[in-house]
Amino acid sequence: PRSRDVVGELFWTGADLLVEVVSPDDPERDLIAKRADYAEAGVPEYWIVDPRDGTLRVLVLEEGAYREHRYGRGDTAVSPLLPDLAVDVS
Repeated sequence: PRSRDVVGELFWTGADLLVEVVSPDDPERDLIAKRADYAEAGVPEYWIVDPRDGTLRVLVLEEGAYREHRYGRGDTAVSPLLPDLAVDVS
């Protein structure tokens, strides 16, 4: 599936998967604000890498909201959208 076009400079048109690294200067922006923005934009899959605790969150858009699966160090994160994409969280 393709996400809908988004007007403005916040998103690339047609993004299917976005990956964010949590910024130490404003983690709330990356963990809360952007999540809401991306859901509103219809981005089907969104990954959040958090170096502070060594986690990777895979968020999948379902009925306008993200369902989250959290992976920790030593786990292998997988993409529901791209089945061949797997990342060692170590």
